[in-house]
Amino acid sequence: MKSLPTHIAVLGGGSWGTAITKMLSEHKQSHQSKIEELMWWVRGNDTAEYIRKYKHNPKYISSVEIHAEYVTVSSDIKDVISKSQILVFAIPSAFLKDSLARISKEDLKGKFIVSAIKGLLPHSRQIVADFFQNEFDVPHENLMVISGPCHAEEVASEKLSYLTIAGLNKSITTHFASMLECRYIRTIISEDITGTEYGAVLKNIYAVASGICHGVGYGDNFQAVLISNAIREMERFLFKVHAHPREINHSAYLGDLLVTAYSQHSRNRTFGNMIGKGYSVKNAQLEMNMIAEGYYATKSMFELNKEKLHIDMPIAKAVYNIIYNNKPVKSEIEELCQKLV
Repeated sequence: MKSLPTHIAVLGGGSWGTAITKMLSEHKQSHQSKIEELMWWVRGNDTAEYIRKYKHNPKYISSVEIHAEYVTVSSDIKDVISKSQILVFAIPSAFLKDSLARISKEDLKGKFIVSAIKGLLPHSRQIVADFFQNEFDVPHENLMVISGPCHAEEVASEKLSYLTIAGLNKSITTHFASMLECRYIRTIISEDITGTEYGAVLKNIYAVASGICHGVGYGDNFQAVLISNAIREMERFLFKVHAHPREINHSAYLGDLLVTAYSQHSRNRTFGNMIGKGYSVKNAQLEMNMIAEGYYATKSMFELNKEKLHIDMPIAKAVYNIIYNNKPVKSEIEELCQKLV
């Protein structure tokens, strides 16, 4: 039996990448640590040097301390990948392909790939697991997905949170999940890679819808109806793309949807709220200074559904019409209201 991997890297310098690095570094400091080396790739040597010098990320959840004795920070993605066995990708989906421009199939041979990315690749409308399988020949059993419900900001403040880790290789999935666990992180194991990843994409679209409705002035009563319809819309989609015996009310699906649709920390809800209040898409993006994955996911999912799946998805369609077809927000939501039950 092969020994379990002990060299791990997080790739991505945003909030979620910072939070995952914090979780793993907590484990590395423990007496029972299964991590021999922990690396963190961030874009730009200036950012890497800043983190090494000042022990925190200058742009995202800067309250998290990063200690050089536990985490090696680098801006050389090829070097980080070569030295690691498990690669946790937390790069926004819109930038993943470009970030891997220097990486070959050979570079990823034998690596375990973990997607912490909640979006589709815009150029191909693939979930991240399919992208690595198709573009880099990564076997399905070497792929894993991290899902919520879990906000980076609450990890930073060490509030009890649960993560779902999906993967087909049970021993590796359990091993990786144990690296994330600490006094404020619990993990749940799943085999539903496809459903977990698509669910994480869809919940961002529904969070944008929730934010738009809040911005327009709809209250909690309506939000409850919206999200109950959203989970059924998600269930229809997931059954069509992958008929796995999943429970849609479990944490990875309903739980992740609820926290993203309702939380003050949700950047997708924030983005939608600004659109509902009258901001243009461009101005909302500029003011946030953060990536709302739901913006990219809405277009990719709409096109995928229109071309191949033909599923009834009125909420996702309404969001698409508002942010891509410039349909008036109030009239589009009023039309959506007639379709909710």
